[in-house]
Amino acid sequence: MTVSPSFRLARQLALGIPALLLGGAYISEYGFGLHPCEMCWWQRWPHFAAIALALLSFRAPRAGLWVALAALAILVSGAIGGFHAGVEYGWWEGLTGCATIVPQDGISALDSIMNAPMIRCDEAPWSLLGVSLAGWNFIISIAGGLAILILLSRSKPHAQA
Repeated sequence: MTVSPSFRLARQLALGIPALLLGGAYISEYGFGLHPCEMCWWQRWPHFAAIALALLSFRAPRAGLWVALAALAILVSGAIGGFHAGVEYGWWEGLTGCATIVPQDGISALDSIMNAPMIRCDEAPWSLLGVSLAGWNFIISIAGGLAILILLSRSKPHAQA
């Protein structure tokens, strides 16, 4: 069975968007020391799910369903990113205040917790053009998730293999 170009692009986006956003998150964390707060982690989990769902679409029957579910997971991450950006910009209160990074370097757990840096959810550690990382996740994820769903709606159901 042949795969339509719009479905092929939808599947590539469903795999590529979360992979690139997670890659950027890990590069910013390990390359530039921008450790994630709790709400940053909340944004990552749907992207992990989207990658798994997009990969499943290559082997499982009803590939279009898996790509659509991946798009929905990407949209969920975008919605969480939008909420988090609003907390960072002071538009509303967050659900959590901060998170810590607990090092595993052989010292006691209490000493690790007491000496760990506090990562606040209501402060953007970095921005580009006035938009925080959470804001960029919102923009890219919402646009990408909607684009995937639009592409799926334009592909023929029998050409989603």
